[in-house]
Amino acid sequence: MFRRTFWFTTGVAAGVWATTKVNRKLKQLTPESLARTAGNKAIEAGHRIKDRAVGFALDVRDNMAAREAELGDALGINENPELPGPRRFAAIENRNNPKYVEGSAYQTYPYNRNEDH
Repeated sequence: MFRRTFWFTTGVAAGVWATTKVNRKLKQLTPESLARTAGNKAIEAGHRIKDRAVGFALDVRDNMAAREAELGDALGINENPELPGPRRFAAIENRNNPKYVEGSAYQTYPYNRNEDH
């Protein structure tokens, strides 16, 4: 009698376990669940790609700065040469022109509306 009870209980437990597994799998295969799973995987993949792209861009930027420094040293561009001072007048001056106004840093012309007519 004990043997029959044992096997009956074992069969019931196996049936409940199998039914639970099948129902869980069926719920995973519904269209809503499949769409949710696909969406989550796409989001995770997007985050991974974004992280890799950001890392690549930072590496490129660092290497670009290092290469620019190497080229600047090789060409002597990184040295700070003394720049000439600003010019007081324009490169071509016409001091005989009555429109020339002296006294400012730049050559200026007064605006006269009647002059064009």
